[in-house]
Amino acid sequence: MFVTLLLASVVVPAQSRAQTFKVVHAFHGAPTDGAIPEAQLLRDAAGNIYGTTGAGGTGGGTGCQYGCGTAFMLDKNGRRVWLHSFNSKNGLGPMAGLLRDKAGNLYGTTVLGGDTTCYSYGCGTVFKLDKTGKETVLHKFGGNPDGQFPEALLVEDSVGTLYVKTLEGGHYGYGTVFMLDQTGRGTALHSFGEGADGKLPYAGVIRDTTGNLYGVTGGGGAFAAGTVFELDNAGKETVLYDFTGGADGGFPVSVLLADRAGNLYGTTQQGGNGECGGTGCGVVFELSPHSGGNWTERVLYVFCSLSNCADGERPIAGPLVRDAAGNLYGATFFGGASGEGVVFKLDLAGGETVLHSFTGGLDGAGPWAGLARDKSGNLYGATEVGGDAKCVVEKNVPGCGVVFKITP
Repeated sequence: MFVTLLLASVVVPAQSRAQTFKVVHAFHGAPTDGAIPEAQLLRDAAGNIYGTTGAGGTGGGTGCQYGCGTAFMLDKNGRRVWLHSFNSKNGLGPMAGLLRDKAGNLYGTTVLGGDTTCYSYGCGTVFKLDKTGKETVLHKFGGNPDGQFPEALLVEDSVGTLYVKTLEGGHYGYGTVFMLDQTGRGTALHSFGEGADGKLPYAGVIRDTTGNLYGVTGGGGAFAAGTVFELDNAGKETVLYDFTGGADGGFPVSVLLADRAGNLYGTTQQGGNGECGGTGCGVVFELSPHSGGNWTERVLYVFCSLSNCADGERPIAGPLVRDAAGNLYGATFFGGASGEGVVFKLDLAGGETVLHSFTGGLDGAGPWAGLARDKSGNLYGATEVGGDAKCVVEKNVPGCGVVFKITP
């Protein structure tokens, strides 16, 4: 393994004045609305917005003190078209975004719910929603061998097979890559935790044109600080990179982004420098393939390079998005002028611009996941809390989250 470092040459800690920030929708919690969105948003050609919330909704059941969570559709102006409420039996607490097929059906996962013989709150589900928001449960996880607690985005192949990672379960208890075909037959392609292959795969996988899957594990590997891996069509795993937890980053929980040359981009929630209590505040990295199967990691940016982490701190779920010029865009959960997270842009020279620094008020706080980008360059995302101060799910934390838009 090889690693090179490229620290940012230019940092703009203040919010860029060239952009405008707008709250598209503020969540109000159960029973009329969702609460605590932690997933990347999805947009269709008409500008409609789809997503999930980990709480809220009308559904009740075990573990649903503040609602079991929702899936939603907003129009381009932020008005709700429909809201689907989970009820524990059909799923509980979705943390990942939605996948949309050509017919307009949506697919996703819930972390809990489903089969309560696996766990008292259930071990999670894979679900399908039609155009009106009507749900069909496609799979209820059982722990072994299929896995449990899916927190990941789904990916689909050309014949409609779905691929998802589970955080735990499988043969060794440290997560799986699981596939579900159109007939409803499920297969565990890989169980993590054997040797140094990595464990605790929070984030989803991406797929190349030949069917190989790529993803990260939040722990395990040669240095117990996480890995980047490839899984071929037969389920054989190759570890492409082992994080050390130091200058190269550590404990990645972000979905990867691939460019046309096969380079992979992602973030780690720790490592980079000695800030954030000595663990590091996270990095943006690039992993590039070379002949002979070798890969080189390059650190593109180290967070908390500025005083008081004005440039951002701890990117979480991702993924990053990339424009035609190669600039990368993402969000951090903490940091910024108020410590409530930022939306950032990273240029080809490693220069960072903070596009918005959240205040924790009406504009939201704590963007957990990555962004969506439209053809005009507008960025869309969600914050976990903030917004409507009358809505409180987390103790002493006002607001149930917002959907926002940043216009260049």
